Formats: sequence, structure tokens, C-alpha cells
Amino acid sequence: MPFDFDLNKIKAITVGSESHPYAVKPSSTTVAGLLGLREDLLAVDLEFACKAGTSGIQLLSGLIGKDKKYVLAIGSDVAQAKPADVLEYTAGSAAAGFILGSTDTIANILDFSSFSSDTPDFWRRDTEKFPSHGGRFTGEPAYFKHVLSASNLLLEKTKLKPADFAFAVFHMPNGKFPKEAAGRLGFTPQQLKPGFIVSQIGNPYSASSLIGLAATLDIAKPNTKIFMCSYGSGAGADAFVFETTPLLTKFQKNNKKSVQSQIKNKQMIDYSLVARNIINKYRI
Repeated sequence: MPFDFDLNKIKAITVGSESHPYAVKPSSTTVAGLLGLREDLLAVDLEFACKAGTSGIQLLSGLIGKDKKYVLAIGSDVAQAKPADVLEYTAGSAAAGFILGSTDTIANILDFSSFSSDTPDFWRRDTEKFPSHGGRFTGEPAYFKHVLSASNLLLEKTKLKPADFAFAVFHMPNGKFPKEAAGRLGFTPQQLKPGFIVSQIGNPYSASSLIGLAATLDIAKPNTKIFMCSYGSGAGADAFVFETTPLLTKFQKNNKKSVQSQIKNKQMIDYSLVARNIINKYRI
């Protein structure tokens, strides 16, 4: 869609997160209000660990072409981790949003597939302050099983091979898992490189794969395919095939806030400040 997009055209919004600020009060209406969106729209909060953002893309894509020409899917999180836990090393905070529509697109969704099962690799009960995880159990029976299954389902469904894609993005809980999953599927480190943001900002949960996709779109060329697979503990994975359009060049030329420019525009803070805020918030 054009860079000077009119936000009043958006008729539905989803916010996927596992760190919604309220247990009872939607984040989606708050975001819609901050953006100045019209009030005659569908607003929904979603939660599926780190794939809640991509779940919104799947759900909203089914509404396009009916009475809703444009919709907005957001993935946003303040990653939760107990102080000194291994999760804290990669915990990040970020958000990404994608406007979906049927016309004037910079990339098209060609297809998607999902894979889900009851796998308790990561959880936080309603009364608990911090999440718990299964350690090594979060790897093979959780992340790898679901990411590889969803990815293989989509590759078989579309009859495409890893070599058919210019780039690939996988959920990045750490620096190891996405590289290993990509390698098992047949993708190369070069295909991963543009969207591999975990080494710069850590794991922002629901925003992880979406920011990786945004960073990839910042440098991709028109008429190229991008593979993306998210992952959410509990557990499930959503795999997508995107193909960029000629309008991507115009978007890149007018986009003043690329992912990398935003990452570079940062202020370093001391860990003691982070620790103090955690202690004050959770009273530990």
C-alpha cells in the first residue's frame, strides 16, 4: 500500500502478546485509540506465547475482501524473565505491526500452514510473577518439532524448495535455534542474515519473527520470495510464504525508519537500572 496510507481505512486490529498490561482490558482498543483509528472496527487481543502476532496475520487475512479492505496485525511484548534465569540473557522488548490489504501491497501472502500440539515447554500461571520453562525440553520436542513440521508442511503444500527463496526468517528465542532449524530445512546462513535481529535486540517474543520480516523487507528486491516461520510455546508454529511486489522499491525509498536505523538509534542503560525496575514492579 502507499507510504502515505490513511489509517482511517483500517477496519480491524489484533494485538498479539503474552505481556498484555491488563488481565481484563484489551490492548487492541488502547492501540487503536493511540493511532486515532475509527471506532467502527473489530479489535481483538490474542495470546499464544511468541506466535500471537503471526496468528493475527492468519486470522485477519480471512477478513480482507469482505467489508474490511485493510486490517492491522501487531505483535508486541516486554519479554518476561526471572532475574538470573537463563531467559534473562536474551529477553527483549519490541513491537511490529503489518497493515494487510488486497491492493497496493509491497508483499503478498502466497500461502501459510500451522502446526500445534499440547507441549508444556514454557508457561506462567495467572498468579505467578515470572514464567517457568523446561530447559532442554524447550528444544527438540518443542521448538524444533513444531517449526520443522509447520515449515515442511508449507514447503510440500506449495511445492517450493529452500533454494526458491531469497530470504528466510524464523522465530529467534536465542542465536542457536533458528540457525539450526534453518540448516535442517536446507536454508543457508546468507538467507537468514538480514532478519537475524536476535543478536542485536534479543528475543521480543511475539514481535521476534515479525521484526525479522520487517528487517528483511527493508533490503529485499521486488519479485522475490521470503519464507517465515514463527513459534509459540505451548506449542505451535505458523509458516508463511511471501512474495514481494514492485511497490516495495517505492516503500524502501520513502521509509525513513528502517529496522536497522531504529536499532542504531538507541541509548545504552546500566543493568542495575533494569534490575531495580524489576524489583520495584514485582516487589521481590
